[in-house]
Amino acid sequence: MTPAVVAIHLATVLPAALIGTALMAMRKGSNRHRLLGKTYLILMAFTGMWTLFMPSFFPLIGGHFGPLHALSLLTIWTVPTAWRAARRGNIRGHRSAMIQLYIGGILLAGGWAVFGPGRYLNQLLFN
Repeated sequence: MTPAVVAIHLATVLPAALIGTALMAMRKGSNRHRLLGKTYLILMAFTGMWTLFMPSFFPLIGGHFGPLHALSLLTIWTVPTAWRAARRGNIRGHRSAMIQLYIGGILLAGGWAVFGPGRYLNQLLFN
């Protein structure tokens, strides 16, 4: 995998992680919350799609897809689900989708990327 591929991924996922964390902590329903939420969803949608083109270190199917790609698919599914729920006023559904997106897309995938043995960020940060 080329450094450019990783750089593009980091350019979307790092701001998404910061915005997602801020969204979890801030007051809900404000104009700021809505603007940051839209930005977060756009960044996460791009990240989810982009990561499908990144090869896995632990391939399962055809030497390309691996376990992290399941989180990419979860992200691609959850982004429009969260947006639709918010647009329809389904606060409970929106909250649930956003928590799933944050846990799966940021915490689990991010933790795996940083702390997983053989991962690019793990090597960059800890070797």
